[in-house]
Amino acid sequence: MLIPHDTRIALDLVVDLVNTAPESEPEGDGAPPADGLPGIAALHAFAVRHRVSGVGALDEKDLRAVHDVRARFAEVFAAGDARTAAGLVNALVAAAGTTPQLTAHDGYDWHVHYFSPDASIADHLAADCGMALAFIIVAGETERLRRCEAPDCRHAFVDLSRNRSRRYCSSRTCGNRLHVAAYRARRREAAG
Repeated sequence: MLIPHDTRIALDLVVDLVNTAPESEPEGDGAPPADGLPGIAALHAFAVRHRVSGVGALDEKDLRAVHDVRARFAEVFAAGDARTAAGLVNALVAAAGTTPQLTAHDGYDWHVHYFSPDASIADHLAADCGMALAFIIVAGETERLRRCEAPDCRHAFVDLSRNRSRRYCSSRTCGNRLHVAAYRARRREAAG
């Protein structure tokens, strides 16, 4: 599946945004999972890390709005079918007040921004990330929007493998950990 560079960046962004939610974190030693965006400073750092353009001063209203957008994107990953996912994405994009425009900035060649230049960070995320998810839905690839199958991980990811076979958010961490555990269990069984 050929995905334009700006769409890939927006897909990575929406995955990282969804994975900041407490419910995507494994429950540990009885302590509730932590929110990856607990305050304004964390939201600002997230925007800087992902090179979200046009972010000015942020406040509590922005944080609440981003938390709401994040929850709605999580619903897209949980949608059981393309029609449900499309309805959720349509609602997000419409609420963001999209105004597509071509732009070239920060070393990137021409690409489309779907948000107005004075959009809030929540509208920026809803519009750009929503359109990236729309690309996946239009391509008939909704099943690529997944959650990690590791029992102690709930991270979202977009399966961009050729044969749609990816099961874990990271083969280096979750996948490897489960494969090693299965190997050790087989070894114990064979020895016993």
